[in-house]
Amino acid sequence: MAMRRGRYRGTGDGHGGRRRMRQIRDAARAARRAAMAGLALAGLAGAGTAQQAPAGTGVVTGRVLSASTRQPVEGATVLLRGTALRAVTTGDGRFALAGTPVGVFAVEARAIGFTPLVRSDVVIGSGKPVSLELLLEPSPFTLAELEVAVATFFAPPAEAPPSAQIVGREEIRRAPGVQEDVVRAVSLLPGVGVTIGGRNDLVVRGGAPFENLFVVDGLEVPNINHFGSQGSTGGPLALVNIEFVQQAEFGAAAIDARYGDRTASVTKIGLREGTDRRLAGQLNLSATGAGVLLEGPVGRDGSFYLNARRSYLDLIFELADFGFVPSYWDFSGKVVQRLGERHTLSLFGIGAIDDFEYNNATADDLFDNSRIPSLTQRQYFAGLAWRMSGRRSLLDVTLGRTWTRFETFQNDTLGTPIFRNFSTEGDNSLRTDFTHAVSPALSVTVGNTARLAGGLDYEIILPGDLRRDAQGVPRPLVVDTTFSAFRNATYASARWQATSRLALTAGLRGDWYGQLGEYRVAPRLVASLGVGPRDGVSLALARTWQAPSFIWLTGDAANPALTPFGADQVVLGWNRLLRPDLKIQLEAYAKRYRDYPAREFRPQAVLAPSGFEDVTNDIPFGLEPLEAAGDGRAIGAELFVQKKLSEVPVYGLASLTVARSEFRALDGAWRPGAYDGRFIGTVAAGWRPNAAWELSGKFRLATGLPSTPFVTSGELAGTLDFTQYNAGPRLPTFHQLDVRVDRRWSFSGSQLALYLDVQNVYGRKNVSQYQWNARLGAPEPNETLGVFPTIGVTWEF
Repeated sequence: MAMRRGRYRGTGDGHGGRRRMRQIRDAARAARRAAMAGLALAGLAGAGTAQQAPAGTGVVTGRVLSASTRQPVEGATVLLRGTALRAVTTGDGRFALAGTPVGVFAVEARAIGFTPLVRSDVVIGSGKPVSLELLLEPSPFTLAELEVAVATFFAPPAEAPPSAQIVGREEIRRAPGVQEDVVRAVSLLPGVGVTIGGRNDLVVRGGAPFENLFVVDGLEVPNINHFGSQGSTGGPLALVNIEFVQQAEFGAAAIDARYGDRTASVTKIGLREGTDRRLAGQLNLSATGAGVLLEGPVGRDGSFYLNARRSYLDLIFELADFGFVPSYWDFSGKVVQRLGERHTLSLFGIGAIDDFEYNNATADDLFDNSRIPSLTQRQYFAGLAWRMSGRRSLLDVTLGRTWTRFETFQNDTLGTPIFRNFSTEGDNSLRTDFTHAVSPALSVTVGNTARLAGGLDYEIILPGDLRRDAQGVPRPLVVDTTFSAFRNATYASARWQATSRLALTAGLRGDWYGQLGEYRVAPRLVASLGVGPRDGVSLALARTWQAPSFIWLTGDAANPALTPFGADQVVLGWNRLLRPDLKIQLEAYAKRYRDYPAREFRPQAVLAPSGFEDVTNDIPFGLEPLEAAGDGRAIGAELFVQKKLSEVPVYGLASLTVARSEFRALDGAWRPGAYDGRFIGTVAAGWRPNAAWELSGKFRLATGLPSTPFVTSGELAGTLDFTQYNAGPRLPTFHQLDVRVDRRWSFSGSQLALYLDVQNVYGRKNVSQYQWNARLGAPEPNETLGVFPTIGVTWEF
């Protein structure tokens, strides 16, 4: 079979294998100069006006709905905190606040029979109108109690779900060092570890990145990243544009029976609706690309938005004379149409074009690029949803499609391809969720998700010298196969408010894995108890199952017989509301894995792929014989403190995780897990001195992950020595400081925002992994960039 090659630009002689680091340093210096110039311009523009209120006013519109049924709440009071502006909702739950000051505010909503709600970080500008959907939780407040009930920025302590946090769009956008990436923002939360620099892989409570589930507007998406890792969930950058994110709900454990087929976390990303007031637009230039957005009303009661974004990484890499050049486009859109008060139709889609090109102008480029896989991808996911709300019930039906085309290869030092993986993975799904309030104290949810992955196609070539068994014997792999896979999940749960303080939630989920011929049952149980008005404790028990990734099934003739692997988890939590805008939370967990995929060719290890595997170091993508015979265990404790932006103009979070994870493979010995981070600490804080300026910073520290030494001599020199798997020196302690400055200007009918984000302020050379240098005949650290500033500009109109 002929092997396709990448695009080249000529060859020549070079001057050493360290050239890439010089290129990176040159690019960083150029970026620093550009960023400093931008900061100077921002300072000149703001001189003499920092203490003045921005010009122009804004408009806030939206709807107040019942969280359980999505029915309109009539007569709710909506007010803009810190001002005298307020409105009362009409019969369809709508409200409008006109002539609002510009800036970042909190919006409060309260109604009889519902728990008061505060939505923080509502950014109001003089450009496009702000549209909000405020969901109120039913509560048996009397009229007298409603008048004195304190509206909080968080769920009441007795109702807070275990291991769950919510971050809004503005919290994601302004987080230092996050690059407006929703997944990177989630990584700041407790229980999430540090992985390879420049990537957003989530490592949650000792689990591998492939154990995480992402749900976008009710659609389960295998990977939401540009240049995403096949068979896993991470990548360099999320392709979901932050401008369309309403909020992200992160659960460090899959407690809700509606979600499964993953053994670690669940991240639900809700996409916002476009404004229905008038046509509006936005131009933006961020740390990674430039984009244009258009949104506005559709029909009698609908809205739309459309967006296109292109990276400029290729331009930077070209100017810096890098040996490789990545580039991407992504496109997003959503249309919502309401058909009366009870029915809503919505259609959304997100697609991406990812290209990767080698620039092998010199022998040094050829050598450096021989350790970098080329990743070219085409992908999209889309969903068509129908929602019907009733007085006591809610029905959601979502028809979805995901599709990705992978073209991955890696060359040797002569530019000859040594590994090829051309494959296609697509999935069609139909999801139905129905919730019914049997009584004020009891609600029941039932649902089903059917998924058909049809036309899974794989063409893979992996030479024997890159795929050796435990005795060092070459075992080449050639795959040319197509197959289909059907999966179905049926689930039910009930929540019972037993007393005013005690709530119980029980769930049961059954998963049928058609291509494996296996059925698994997963029970879930949560008990929450209010201890006084400001404290709550909870206990959660959950069993989860996960099917092997499709590409693993192609790694050996026996791999299609792999069975799902599972995890049992228990979580004990306590949370306290110190102020309406300040909470503290403490959780302890224990987790046990079963039937984990273990590697026959590496009997000391379970499967733990992450990132862009260098095929010269180890077998990539699980393309090897696997057995469902491994097990693992993880324990840990997490402390989390969060302050929301309120009338007190500071915000922030602090998280501290102490944990340990171990796995046992085919040789029967317990070893530290590949993502065994023992200590993780994060502090992020910000200050808004006025409506124009915002200053923020973030510091993170984490102990290093385990490493495996290399074989240093003989035929296997440069490969990992699995007889000492995870027994090498741990990576150096990771620590990094990021700072950010935001500046806003409001004009008549438009708003301009600029930010300067400086990552790694003191230039720490964090080591993300060790890699083999064939020229030196020795391992060397793969270090992250030094100081790296970026600028972003957004104009709304």
